[in-house]
Amino acid sequence: MNDKPQGSANQGGKYLRGILRPSAAVGRWLDHVDPGTHRRIKGLRLITAYGIAASLGTLQDIAHSVPSSVSLSYLAGSFALWASVSEGKTTRAESSRDLILLSFAAALGAGLFVFFSGPLQVAGHAGPELILVTGAFLVGYLKRFGVLGAGIGSQIYIGELLAYGARLTPDDLRAIGIAALIAALASVVPRMLSGPAERPVIAAALAAGPSPLHGRCSPEFFMGLQAAIGAVVIVLLNGLIGLEESAWAITACTYVVAGSATGTIQRVRRRILGTVIGVPIGLACLPVAEHAPLLIWAAAAFAMVIYAMALPERYDIACAAFAFTLIVTLAASGVHSVPVLAARAWETLLGGSLGLVAAMTIFPIRSSDPGN
Repeated sequence: MNDKPQGSANQGGKYLRGILRPSAAVGRWLDHVDPGTHRRIKGLRLITAYGIAASLGTLQDIAHSVPSSVSLSYLAGSFALWASVSEGKTTRAESSRDLILLSFAAALGAGLFVFFSGPLQVAGHAGPELILVTGAFLVGYLKRFGVLGAGIGSQIYIGELLAYGARLTPDDLRAIGIAALIAALASVVPRMLSGPAERPVIAAALAAGPSPLHGRCSPEFFMGLQAAIGAVVIVLLNGLIGLEESAWAITACTYVVAGSATGTIQRVRRRILGTVIGVPIGLACLPVAEHAPLLIWAAAAFAMVIYAMALPERYDIACAAFAFTLIVTLAASGVHSVPVLAARAWETLLGGSLGLVAAMTIFPIRSSDPGN
């Protein structure tokens, strides 16, 4: 009579091991991507900052003075998220200072777009995109001022990109300022709580290029010039033939430019690989996004943790995680058009290719370091 319970126990044990085996494999993969805990803490801080800012942006006492056409929650959450990505200091005090500066740098970029996009309307539907060219240049050029300079350049571009996507006008300047204040608070609080457990690993992704050669401009100037010229080509293409999501092509062109031509080739290869993996997975999740948005937002948060863990060494994994997050969050927000979502993928590939061409042909930067 004891054989049956023992057999049942063995079967139950096998079933339990079958369930735990995939989770153990996921755990081993995460340990490979992030052998420590500091990057996981960084990833959790990103989504915490976004969640706090987005929640504060929905409070009636704060949002009542903002026009209903502007999503204060979206602006504040995005400012806080990307400020947290770009920040890379070790101490709480330095990190808090940089997070505040980075939040307001994003607001500065949004304000620049608001002020100058109106006059550029005369250049056609692609005219306002020319503002993004300035941000693309600053992403590369400000790296000469270290990690904070690189972060400020990136935040200015992100602010311009957000303002372009939300079609902000001068009437939205108040909303931009409030969003910056919310983002500063929301990003500083989790950094104060994370304490010394973090190490500035993501900052390495924003590192400057090689030392300038005698008699030549700085490599960062050439990096900015390469990204800006690639962005101008994309704006011209959009004006001539029309691109569904041209701003994301400009974004890809901007961020694949590295401190050397070899480094740019590696970044383009990894970005393409990540995009062609992350986007199809995101598209496959569209039915879930429509019927279970809470589950999709949880998956997006987990993907952003992986994004933080993978940078800078595994840029391909980071790009795949971000591509997945972008697709599913758009779907959860109500964008279900497959052609529009797919355009984010192929135009990202277009932008990466143009960034590669610019890096190879426009004042190419050579480096003796094979890692660059």
